This record gives sequence, structure tokens and C-alpha cells, in this order.
Amino acid sequence: MKLKIYQVDAFASKVFEGNPAAVCPLTQWLDDDVLQKIAEENNLSETAFFVISEDRIRLRWFTPMEEVDLCGHATLAAAFVLYEYLDYTKPEVNFITKSGELIVSKNEQGFSMDFPASMPSVIEAPQALLAGLGLNINTTDEVFPTKVMAAFDYVVVLNSEAEVRALKPDFSKWLALDLRGVVVTAVADDNSVDFVSRSFFPKLSVNEDPVTGSAHCEIAPYWNENLNSSARVLTGLQVSKRSGTVLCEVKGDRVILTGQAVSYMTGEITI
Repeated sequence: MKLKIYQVDAFASKVFEGNPAAVCPLTQWLDDDVLQKIAEENNLSETAFFVISEDRIRLRWFTPMEEVDLCGHATLAAAFVLYEYLDYTKPEVNFITKSGELIVSKNEQGFSMDFPASMPSVIEAPQALLAGLGLNINTTDEVFPTKVMAAFDYVVVLNSEAEVRALKPDFSKWLALDLRGVVVTAVADDNSVDFVSRSFFPKLSVNEDPVTGSAHCEIAPYWNENLNSSARVLTGLQVSKRSGTVLCEVKGDRVILTGQAVSYMTGEITI
């Protein structure tokens, strides 16, 4: 059996930035064990598989460790492959996923994804979360979060962009956490950007994700309520080593995430 595979840099305007995802179009679903082995072999944070059925497309995402319920950058990459390589011409892509229907549209700014918003709630920080941040209550120079919240990830608001950039987590401490991962965020220094973030998922064997669309489903609603901004669309910059920009527009219980994508590689899998 031979399968086409595409590697796409999502939330990127050029190669070697943004978040790489593999995309495998299928004519029918393979066994879950095979899908998982392909994702493990690819060794990227996400591999997207889709099957076109009538006027909708069923989409699934796998990390090297397990299937996940939602992934933004691999959804963007899947839409890019449809338009760029598979002669898709409709103005919108309707993906059917474990998180419900996800609609992606192509426009001048790139690709816009209509995702469910998840407003995080303030919680008492688990000790393991604080330990992973490198905080030590016996010192006087520690950097403490201004707020700790939870949605499907732990969301930690820090005092400054500098603190977000300088953070060196102890990932072993976060393996015991019950949620998917940890997202840290702060107000941006640059006036052209509203907020910055970094995302960590050690439980999924992705210690730091380059650019995480799904994390913006949590932090965009928070900043939409807490920034003194008249902008209808907020700009988020994920300040990982590769870095990437996500435009965020909150509409009630939905958030529109917009980003660009570029092709890095096409190939063929032999199974």
C-alpha cells in the first residue's frame, strides 16, 4: 500500500517557522493502530488524516503517542493540502471531527478556522504545575504567575513577555498533571502584537509545541475580556524557537483563528 503524505508548516509565512504537521489523505480509514504507527514514524507533533465523504470531510489528528480531540495547526495544514494539491475549489471546508464540525475558509490573510472557544476558569494551582514552572517558595526571587486557570489545558498568566520567553520548565513535573498540557501567556511588548504565549505538552511527548492553534481557543477568550483593546481581531504571537502568528476573533462561544501555511515536503508512504 502506498499513501501520499504532505508536510506543511502551519501558522508560517515561510519554511522553517510555524508548526510542522504531516497530512495524509485517505480513501478509507485504516486501522487505528496503523494510523498511530504512521504518526509515531513521522515524529511530528501532529499527523492529520482525512477521508472525503460526500460534501464533508472527516478529519482526525494523532500525536506520536495518541489521538487527540482538537488540533489547530494540523487542521490548517489539512485545508492547505486540499486547496494546494487536491483541487478543492469550494469557499469553505467542512471538517467533521471529535470536537464537532470545524469550518475552514480560505481568504487573503490565509486560512480562517471556526473553532469552539473555551474560556478558562481561575483555579488553585496544583503543586506539580508550580514545580514545573521552576518556582521555589523558599526563595525571594521567584517569578510567580499572576493568574492560574484551567480549560482543557492549564493556562498560566505571567507578568511580562520577558518571563514567558525566559521560562525553562521542568517537564518531568508536568507528566503527573491531569489536563492535556500547560500554556503560559502574557501581554506583548510589541504594539503590533496583543499577547504572547508558549505551549507545553510533555504527556503527549511534545515538550514544547512551536505554534498551537487549539491553545488560542483558550487564551484568546481570556485576552478578549482582559485587554483594553478596541481591536476586533487580536494578534497572538507564540514565542517558541520557530515562532508563529495567530489572528484571533472571538464570536460568542466560537473563536476564528487565522494563519498562513507553506509547503515543506511531499512524499509517499509505503506500508
